[in-house]
Amino acid sequence: MVIYGDSRSGNCYKLQLLCALQGIDYQWQAVDIMAGETRTDSFLALNPNGKVPTLLLDDGRTLAESNAIMLYLAAGSTLIPTDSYAHARMMQWLFFEQYSHEPYIAVARFIKLYQGMPEARQAEYETRLPGGYRALKVMEQALTGNDYLVDNQLCLADIALYAYTHVAHEGGFLLDDFPAIRCWLQRIQHISGYRPMEA
Repeated sequence: MVIYGDSRSGNCYKLQLLCALQGIDYQWQAVDIMAGETRTDSFLALNPNGKVPTLLLDDGRTLAESNAIMLYLAAGSTLIPTDSYAHARMMQWLFFEQYSHEPYIAVARFIKLYQGMPEARQAEYETRLPGGYRALKVMEQALTGNDYLVDNQLCLADIALYAYTHVAHEGGFLLDDFPAIRCWLQRIQHISGYRPMEA
């Protein structure tokens, strides 16, 4: 199978980290989003939404949206809780990541890291900071006294939220006041099979 993605994107890195932890073989196809490669006819044929990551299976089927791809790749593994309530809590965190975390921390990082903080987006950048810190506070509360986000066991929620949280400083977010998050980040980095995000 082939994963189309940008190695600096947290949404794409989720899949690289998941595959590393699970020993899943795949081919990586780098996509330059800044050069408009997600808007080409060939890419839009794979994913009409024109976004990465996109998964192309051996049989030609495709799958988009990072968390949906993670759920597919991790099916049947210990990264997906079997208890119905724990499973729902994992899904709660996956939705939180996409609606309360990524729109603030990832977007601020994109403006600062990818675009170099253009003056035209400075005001928008400033509006992202309060929402990002709100998301971090929610995570800090959940991780205080807990090793992981759901039942003290690593699951997809941790991988999803790790992706952009561990590079939050690149978006201007300081983690000094979030000791539980910092310990959680280190915990994940010491898991067997861990691979770092490419620079």
